[in-house]
Amino acid sequence: MTGFDITETSAPWVVFVPEGAAEVQRQLRDLEAKGGGVHHFAAADLMTEQAVHRAFAESFRFPGYYGHNWDALVDCLDDLCGAVTRGVGVAGVVHDADALLEAEHFPLWVSVLCQGADRANAAVDLDGDPLDRPAVAEHFVFEFRAFDREKVALKVRQPDLIVTTGDGFVAAALDPDEWH
Repeated sequence: MTGFDITETSAPWVVFVPEGAAEVQRQLRDLEAKGGGVHHFAAADLMTEQAVHRAFAESFRFPGYYGHNWDALVDCLDDLCGAVTRGVGVAGVVHDADALLEAEHFPLWVSVLCQGADRANAAVDLDGDPLDRPAVAEHFVFEFRAFDREKVALKVRQPDLIVTTGDGFVAAALDPDEWH
């Protein structure tokens, strides 16, 4: 399993893997060893849009004025505080993600995660001007008990994303022709 590195500031931003995938576990340990943070979520707690916003706001310490909508989620993921990223990076890991494939909000949520991570992993703003903070590694991992690469890729594929598959994984990143 190769094709992604969640310890670095490079795409893909969202990775879908079988539960307990050794390479992902190694990369999560490496991220923590570098000083980064790993946040764990149970898919059962993320089955609605409102639940996603609630869980992410709490775990990632969003500000009190967080708007609990997709645009606000992109903005907050782009600007996570140093206490969350530890100045290095952060990974969000969703366990038992199988049921999320059928959730109405799932495809849009994946795009939103890619948007937020794309911005967080950049050292420049949307206008191309340098940011007053370094780029930080920000990635999301969805772990599946019954991983079906083709089914996951089909559910994730959207016009604004580049979806790739490899040996034991599916990965998503923003399509630069659509977003940059």
